[in-house]
Amino acid sequence: MNTKQLKWLSYLTFIVMFFATFGGTVVTKTDSGLGCGHEWPLCHGQFIPAHTIASLIEYSHRLVSGLAGLTAVAVVAAFWLYAKNRKDLRVYSVLTLIFVIVQALMGALAVIYDQSSAVLALHFGFSLIAFASSLMLALGARKMDREKQTDSPEDQPAVSPGFRTFVWSITIYSYLVVYVGAYVSHTSSAGGCSGWPLCNGQFIPTLTGSVAIAFVHRLAALLLLIAVVVMAICAFKLHRNSREIRTLGGAAAVLCLLQVFSGAGIVYTLGNPEVYIFAALLHNLLISSLFGVLCYLSVRVWQLGKEPVEQLKPASNV
Repeated sequence: MNTKQLKWLSYLTFIVMFFATFGGTVVTKTDSGLGCGHEWPLCHGQFIPAHTIASLIEYSHRLVSGLAGLTAVAVVAAFWLYAKNRKDLRVYSVLTLIFVIVQALMGALAVIYDQSSAVLALHFGFSLIAFASSLMLALGARKMDREKQTDSPEDQPAVSPGFRTFVWSITIYSYLVVYVGAYVSHTSSAGGCSGWPLCNGQFIPTLTGSVAIAFVHRLAALLLLIAVVVMAICAFKLHRNSREIRTLGGAAAVLCLLQVFSGAGIVYTLGNPEVYIFAALLHNLLISSLFGVLCYLSVRVWQLGKEPVEQLKPASNV
């Protein structure tokens, strides 16, 4: 396989992972997790379930997750066979496969056994890593193909250790924010804070029960927004000659701002279930995209702080 074929295979994997993540959010927000009862992989004892809304949502998600597993296996085989000099891309493909398997197993356990909200939140966290890994693979394969077409890698300035550490810290922190958000969802605490940006009309509400959970998530999201915006400003000021770093930093800032407003949309649509579902889906997809961009930026600043990544040697078409 040549670089273009590898690129399109990575795109396909990312698209499937996108729908797998989207489907998982639909399952959670529509309370369809037990749409097939406490059975897995069958649905009410059948391969093709009865046509109830809950069972169709749950079973469709299982099918897409299964397809995600197959495409993950395909990219691992392809990149390990035809991109032997690109260790970074091979690692992304393996991470995609590992976390697709982990999230599938956790999903199965959540169906068969009752799980706590803390464990259910971890399920989304592992799905997010699989999604982010597939996004990093797609972006990396795209960059690889562009460099192959131009016959030379892009000239990139070195990244300072301070900026690299800052980016990595934000990425790790963003994962914690996502986990708290998933915990809010699984504990049905979104309504703990009415109104936005104030919580129940107060800057600091009485921190008990669902109010405390929702308020902590809001505060964590605010700190994440501030950190990401500062990082984007640093990216533009310190890396004027690096279009890639500036683009990734700007994209992270825009996505972070949008997910904050989509979180406000969740609060204002709680009384309207149909609209609420769309607001919640948008919120989860934005934070998933933000985490994926931050992960890729983390890898790039790490690579640019070291020796240049080896380029893929010419490969013949298959």
